[in-house]
Amino acid sequence: MKKAVKHSFSIALACLVLLSTFSWTVDKHLCMGRLMDVAFFHSAEECGMEAALALLDTEQEKPGCCDDDSFTLSGQDDLIKASWDDLDFEQQAFLQTYTVAYLHLLSVELDTATAHLIEAPPLPERKLHQLYEVYLI
Repeated sequence: MKKAVKHSFSIALACLVLLSTFSWTVDKHLCMGRLMDVAFFHSAEECGMEAALALLDTEQEKPGCCDDDSFTLSGQDDLIKASWDDLDFEQQAFLQTYTVAYLHLLSVELDTATAHLIEAPPLPERKLHQLYEVYLI
């Protein structure tokens, strides 16, 4: 359960970073006040009303009944690129000390882990002669 929550949270954060750095464009085509087409990332298709009026060869006082509306949401272009040199001396000392202390907590003592491998195994509690029924005469 904990692993699933961790993975879903990681995916959500990755999607958040991805969506915040993209630039989004929504283009809408309106004909007589009605929404005819909506398009993401490219221009919306026209309804064909202007082409039909051009074929009729009628002079129109108004420029037309169609409108194109576009909305652009620009993404974040400059992500924070922090470097070690941007920190002052106290911050560098704190981060270095914290990292060393944290890694020291996670380290395993090698002496206690390998001590059991170096020692000889204990002898059985029974006498070997009686165990294998071998007697010296």
